[in-house]
Amino acid sequence: MSVRAETPAVTAVRSSVLTVLLTTAMALSMLPLFLLGALGPRLVGEFGIATGQLGLLVAAGFGVAAVLSPVVGPMVAALGARRCLIGMFALSALALALFAAAPGYGGLVAAIAVSGLGQALANPATNQLIANRVPAAVRGAVAGWKQSGVQFGAFLAGLPLAAIAGAVSWRAAVATAAAIAALAVAAALTVVKDRQPPRLPPLVVARPHGDAGWMCGYSVLLGTGISAINTYIALYAAKQLGLSAGAASALVAVLGVAGVAGRVGWTRWSSRLPTPAILLGPLAFGAAVAALGVLAGTWWSGWVWLGALGIGCCAVSANAVSMMTVIATAAPEHVGRDSAVVSAGFFAGFVIGPPVFGALVDASDGRYGPAWTLVSGAFLAAAAVAWWWRARTARRTKSDA
Repeated sequence: MSVRAETPAVTAVRSSVLTVLLTTAMALSMLPLFLLGALGPRLVGEFGIATGQLGLLVAAGFGVAAVLSPVVGPMVAALGARRCLIGMFALSALALALFAAAPGYGGLVAAIAVSGLGQALANPATNQLIANRVPAAVRGAVAGWKQSGVQFGAFLAGLPLAAIAGAVSWRAAVATAAAIAALAVAAALTVVKDRQPPRLPPLVVARPHGDAGWMCGYSVLLGTGISAINTYIALYAAKQLGLSAGAASALVAVLGVAGVAGRVGWTRWSSRLPTPAILLGPLAFGAAVAALGVLAGTWWSGWVWLGALGIGCCAVSANAVSMMTVIATAAPEHVGRDSAVVSAGFFAGFVIGPPVFGALVDASDGRYGPAWTLVSGAFLAAAAVAWWWRARTARRTKSDA
């Protein structure tokens, strides 16, 4: 019996639904981190935790993600990208529910650790779906929207959920996020089923191949800076700059809005370049300058808003461009594996950044100058890695000519 081909209209609807789901997946995978940043002043007050403990809390989730990412990458091809997407939504719902019900600091640690597995699944599963099911001509646009989902998560945490926290309670805000994740599980069931039946995942660890190796190192440095900013910018604005809790949370939303615009714009442009990686050095350098702008907020509070805009447009966007580089350069069957390697580096940076930042603040009697200088230095180092790669590639090309 013949199978009727889909009409262009049906194909377009399926593509749009898939794009929305991939964007939602990235938003939910990182939402616990953004909620920790946006709700930081409230959590510190209710649980009586020190500044450095907030950073350790973030490290718990991303430590799990960093360790599991190289293992999860090869699993995606074996289990099926759609099945992994559904599992990722379910894990996010569970983590957020545990977050909302946490009786104390230990409960928060457990919830954030559970979220780490969802974070490890997010990029390999979504990138594999793009490589398998999205035409090459529009992959740049879809990847841009998909990666911008992380920043939609920042906006969600910094504005609507923060507003619920202010009007009702922070627990109600996190419970609302858990309900959204539960609805996403049902929505993901509408995605066309994986063509191959699931098979036993290989017990292997993904290793760097080609460009994934140097991008892993770049991502460690990028993640170190971004995680510190996401975790502490609201607390810094409230404690040192004197902003209200609502205005401090809005800084996270600004990061989100700027990141959405930057990720969509830079990723689309990168797909028209000889290689998307050309943009990685300039974006990291711009982030280093923007981090110093955040520090300059101690002289004029307007600088912190400009710094947040710059970090969203540069640092946050750079991670999307690195994922686009994986999609563009890896063999189709290895996109999930290489995405996992690069993600592992990024998550490792998230383990490093917040605890070191918090320790520097505590060691400096609550002053943030040394910590923001460290963030700027991490971004500068990332730019140096990217420019080293470009110079090395240029020499190799010249010698092969």
